[in-house]
Formats: sequence, structure tokens, C-alpha cells
Amino acid sequence: MSFQMDDLLQVAVDEGASDLHLRVGVPPMLRQHGKLVAMDLPVLGPEDTERMMRAITSEAHIQKVREGGGTDFGFAFQDLSRFRVSVFKERGNYGIVLRQIPNRLMSLEEIGLPPSVKDLLMRPRGLILVTGPTGSGKTTTLASMIDVINREEDCHIITIEDPIEYYHSHKKSIVTQREIGVDVPDFAEALRRGLRQDPDVILVGEMRDLATMEAAITAAETGHLVFATLHTTGAARTVDRIVDAFPTNQQEQIRTQLASSILAVISQVLLKRADGKGRVACFEIMIATDAIRALIRESKTFRITSDIQTGAKYGMQTLDANLLSLYERGLISYGDLITTAQDPQSVVSKLQGAEGRRR
Repeated sequence: MSFQMDDLLQVAVDEGASDLHLRVGVPPMLRQHGKLVAMDLPVLGPEDTERMMRAITSEAHIQKVREGGGTDFGFAFQDLSRFRVSVFKERGNYGIVLRQIPNRLMSLEEIGLPPSVKDLLMRPRGLILVTGPTGSGKTTTLASMIDVINREEDCHIITIEDPIEYYHSHKKSIVTQREIGVDVPDFAEALRRGLRQDPDVILVGEMRDLATMEAAITAAETGHLVFATLHTTGAARTVDRIVDAFPTNQQEQIRTQLASSILAVISQVLLKRADGKGRVACFEIMIATDAIRALIRESKTFRITSDIQTGAKYGMQTLDANLLSLYERGLISYGDLITTAQDPQSVVSKLQGAEGRRR
């Protein structure tokens, strides 16, 4: 087969693909605007995917695939782009998925976040959670937030990532980026050690386990601005997910700690643009007011959504309100509006009401 891994990566960069899939039995595939598209190339055989894998994977990571069936790492393609790579075994063969990480960090406005979010980034301490399903753009949102702080504040930022995706150069701040499995064994250990490194801001790539959650909440309580991600949708579910991760006898204490330390929960989903040209992010934003802190403490998270609905003056918005706005501006389809909405019936009645008023 004449083409090399570099050729495929070049096409992914040129075409602006979000992902490149290499699997035995199909040609190389690109994900463009959310859809998988086959490249006009021959079907890959087992020796092809192994050759492609070896072209970009270190011996240490190949060993991890042999022992555990898979590995993840970040890697730079010339000066053109960075990729987050997942190598795995399937049916005895190697498979590879490469997620392209854009070189240019987007501004908060370009991502679609309101000005209220920038105010949060200037706070001296607290916990900001960015949540959403896999592939919803959480890493991009966090990288843009860190970039704002890096450009505008004099502080020490520590990021703990698995793997490092966006590289941050030192600007007004110093940025220390630590990779799990390369610089430090796990998130909880990195957080514990990080507190001794005079940080002002800490980014935790993912709150995967109890120890990491505990360390992140404690860091936010003790005078640090902490960012973290969770695979949840909606502020209420996010709070419940954290509290439920702890043993019953600790839950009341965690609710109290979370209520005092949380600054905001930003939930996001990525949807296809109605014109087919890329994707658009949709956000629910909860800012922790005294009333919301009380709901968390008193285990009344089911009432958080109604506080978000009435909290526009604090910069809050529900996912459904943002979806409606995107639909009315012609950015997303009616189908995506209805299937993504948390309360589709309410969204439909609001649309009908708006149409009635126009008449």
C-alpha cells in the first residue's frame, strides 16, 4: 500500500476533520461535521493498521496495548496540528482513532459562552465544573478558559490531563502541564502534590473517582480556583452524581463542602449546524447563588433548574432556552432542537406561543 500515516494526517488537517478512524476491513475514515466519511483509498488489512500504529506509537505505549488492550496519548504532527490518539485491539487487530486538536484556541465569544462566564474566571477560589457527554467540546471550552486566565492574570496554573491536548505557553501566568502516566501516576496523586506547588488555578482533566473528587473539592475550599469535567448533563444531575459517589455517611458533609465551594456548572452539547458547515455548542449555565447553595446543602437539587430559569440576571441560562435561541437564529434543525431538549413539550409550546404572537 503506497500511502503512509503522514499522508492520512495531512488529509485530516487539510479537510478540517475532527477525527481519523483506522480499522481493518474498511478504508480510512474521516469524521467531518459529525458524520463519518470514507476516504477514496483501499480497504485496510491487519498489517496496514499495525504499520500505521507503529509509525506514531512509542514502544512503551505498544507495551500498554499488549498488556491492557489499549492506550491513549497526545502527539504533534509536524507544526500543523496535535492529535489525541487512542490505540486499541479489536478482534485481534489494531484499531486507531485520532482526534484532531485545533492549533488555535477559540475565544469564549466564539465558543458561544456569555460574558458572565468570564467574570467567574477572575474569582480567587471555587469549583467550576464543565460537563457533558464525550465529544461535546469540554476540553476545548476548558482550554479557552485557561487561556483567558493565562493572558490576563499573574498566577500559577497547573493542568492535570490524560493526555495533554492543548499546549499552553507561559503568557502573563506560568502554566505547568502534567500528563497522567508520564509525569504523575493518577489524578488524585497529581492534585495532592499540586497543592504543594504554589498553584492559584488547577485544572483536573476528569473527576473519575472518589479520591479525585475529594481532592478537587478540598482544593477549591482551601483558596484555589479549580476546573474539572464530568460526563453528566445538567447542573442538578452533576451535583447528584458527585454526592452519590460518596458513601452514605459522608454525603451530608460533601453536600455542605460542595455548596460552599461551587461557583458554576457549565453543561454543554455539540450539535450539527443546520447549514452543514461544522458544529455549534449549546450551553446550560448555573451560577451558584445563595439560593442554589442552600438547595445543594438541603438536598433539593430537583429545584435547581427553576432557579436557573429565573436567574438570567446572574448570567444563567437553561439548555432548552439556549437551544430555542439557536433554532430561532437558524443555527440548528428542528429535529436536533426536539431530541436534545430536556423538556421537549415545553419547548414546543414556547415555539407555538412565539409563532402565535408573531401572527
